[in-house]
Amino acid sequence: MNNKHQKNNISRRNLLQLGTGVIGAGVAVSVASNLVTSEAVEAKTVSKPDEAVKALLDGNDRFAKQKRRSGNQSYLRLQEVAKGQKPFASILGCADSRVPSEIIFDQGLGDLFVCRVAGNIATPEEIGSLEFGSLVLGSKLIMVLGHERCGAVDATIKGAQVPGQIGSLLEAIKPGVEKSEGKPGDRLENACKANILVQVEKLKSSPVLSELIKANKLKIVGGYYDLDTGKVSLVS
Repeated sequence: MNNKHQKNNISRRNLLQLGTGVIGAGVAVSVASNLVTSEAVEAKTVSKPDEAVKALLDGNDRFAKQKRRSGNQSYLRLQEVAKGQKPFASILGCADSRVPSEIIFDQGLGDLFVCRVAGNIATPEEIGSLEFGSLVLGSKLIMVLGHERCGAVDATIKGAQVPGQIGSLLEAIKPGVEKSEGKPGDRLENACKANILVQVEKLKSSPVLSELIKANKLKIVGGYYDLDTGKVSLVS
């Protein structure tokens, strides 16, 4: 409880100092000097969170209609972003091999800051990565991207007995499964979408991310990918 209280007391001023500190102090200099420079090439001319949402959905529309432009995938682009990165959006996606973010959103090198884990769950490590992507790299959007017929969610619904660390994934998905119980429609689809929203709320509880949202520098949304059509729809 004390830990949570301490996090919630982080002020906007402290967050500004944190952002400055990450770039300018200690060990972080060796990281930030390569990632955040005046020469960094911005992936898109995106300055607002809503523009980032549109850029993603427009790219997905091209993908679903088999009209991909596949921009920013050239060797020239590789050389440009080698100098520094400034992704316009971040994705917390499932590790499922059928849902590669850059392909389904028709993006290229340096466009997206992607974290992938089975069940698209917001673990401390994933949250920390996304805080870095937003606060330091300047990503304007975080999309939690779940998908149709997610095996991790299905296993959670069925109470599967699993070995090793797989159980930790199912535990993180349980709150979403519980929230979806009793709702009309397909049980697995309902649970997948509820899990997306649970992870969105978990990200929004981050003091770093919540302050960026308040400053209109960031938006966090949920997306649901249809394996059969290739379309992404927003979940709310």
